[in-house]
Amino acid sequence: MTFKALLVTKDEEGKTSASVQELEDSQLPDANVKVAVEYSTVNYKDGLCVGPGGGLVRNYPHVPGIDLAGTVEESDDDWYKPGDKVVLTGWRVGEAWWGGHSQKASVKGEWLVPLPDGLTTRDAMAIGTAGFTAMLAVMALEDHGLKPGNGPVLVTGAAGGVGSVATAILAKLGYEVVGVTGRPETTDYIRSLGADRVIYRDEINETVKRPLETETWAGCVDAVGGKMLARILGQMKYGASVAAVGLAGGSDLPATVIPFLLRGVNLLGIDSVMKPYDDRVRAWNRLATDLPLDKLHAMIHPATLSDLPELGKAILKGQVKGRVVVDVNA
Repeated sequence: MTFKALLVTKDEEGKTSASVQELEDSQLPDANVKVAVEYSTVNYKDGLCVGPGGGLVRNYPHVPGIDLAGTVEESDDDWYKPGDKVVLTGWRVGEAWWGGHSQKASVKGEWLVPLPDGLTTRDAMAIGTAGFTAMLAVMALEDHGLKPGNGPVLVTGAAGGVGSVATAILAKLGYEVVGVTGRPETTDYIRSLGADRVIYRDEINETVKRPLETETWAGCVDAVGGKMLARILGQMKYGASVAAVGLAGGSDLPATVIPFLLRGVNLLGIDSVMKPYDDRVRAWNRLATDLPLDKLHAMIHPATLSDLPELGKAILKGQVKGRVVVDVNA
């Protein structure tokens, strides 16, 4: 049996290349569940794996794709049987293990979660790691006391994958959402997701000497990090929380401890890669009810396996808006 996949190879000089290849089932990794993949997506990590130098990849040849959704084809795992619809995000699949940019995947059953009622496999990949991370961030803020009516909630990188989904979820749940973007041309898009206001990166990205500013934000989903996060911490309301999900603006944090000591601000780290099974199921079930599907569908940009090399370059340059959904069988 053969299938098509995006295969990344590296030559003797260390140069990588990616192209769609016909592969044999026997080339798949050895694991206890085989999935007929229907859809995947494109994340920043995928861009690193496809791009020059291979980024996060350890061994070649390699099939990238950190997300996948499809139907179980074969299973030696008691939790899954042929015909089950499943979703996989995280667990370093697509980095250290062959991933979802393929018509077939061989994975460990413990990495999978059942597709929630109300979602299709295409919906699941419109959500993907980005949307799953956004839901984890919203849940963490709620678990630390955020409620509608507390005040405006800031979403940085609001036109990106995580930011788009976070904005749509928060708006549906009744929060006043303020989106931050470095691309003014995305203003109408962010508003269409439910944001009440949009502010631009330059308005909030400068470093200030004062460790505390006017209490403004009741919560924040931050995909940027760096100087922007440092300033936002000084603008949080008393006892409010920031869910940190990314570092598009850099990994440094030129901040002080003053917001934590004088305002009881919480900085919550959000990891989606190694999240335990029960937390994954809770988040996916929330996505099925709290993410408006009309907003989700409006974020989608369809793609095929052959589009992936160029999309990998584009996402590394910050040129991808919303959610790319890859139909691996198109």
